[in-house]
Amino acid sequence: MKPSTALTILTLAVHSFAAPAPIPKAIAARQASDTENDLVDGVCKALTVIFARGTTESGNVGTLAGPPFFEALYADIGSVDVALQGVDYPASIAGFLEGGDPTGATTMANLVNQAATQCPGTKIVMSGYSQGGQLVHKAAAMLSPALTAKVNSVVIFGDPDNGEAVGSIPSSKVLIICHVGDDICLHGDAILPPHLDYALNAGQAAAFVVELSGL
Repeated sequence: MKPSTALTILTLAVHSFAAPAPIPKAIAARQASDTENDLVDGVCKALTVIFARGTTESGNVGTLAGPPFFEALYADIGSVDVALQGVDYPASIAGFLEGGDPTGATTMANLVNQAATQCPGTKIVMSGYSQGGQLVHKAAAMLSPALTAKVNSVVIFGDPDNGEAVGSIPSSKVLIICHVGDDICLHGDAILPPHLDYALNAGQAAAFVVELSGL
């Protein structure tokens, strides 16, 4: 990606990310926050979702893909069994152009290790949206074979690294959701409407995670 495109992305991001896509009515009754810190607060549950938000999103899980996904999980298995943890990183345009913020990727890998150590019985889900997907790819590549085996599933929305392996995690555990017309999934840098409505796939993502978890 060319640094010269940064201004274009910034302009699009400011206008597009300021107005999150509407959450489908089926899951709108229970809205999650843009910041989730269950793991760092010492919470252990049957399922732990470690989520990295997209570029310029607020909080540590954002609003466009993370919260709708979490709400769909609540609807499927109940919030009592779901721990949520966002990845704290700048989510800057520079990080996206770099292929994903490297410090954020390290933070995500460390959170996977923390979940496996702190909550040995939990099913770990690595997930992210847009640049957050880049972090998932980079973090997964940092995991030892033992930690890789602890990852129960992976879900990426609007993946800039679409088509690439997610570390050594088996493809059967990975769901990449990319919309037709999403330039980011085509390794481009334009934020077009198809990149902004992954809330529509919350149920699909939750069903995949629940099936693999056996919960």
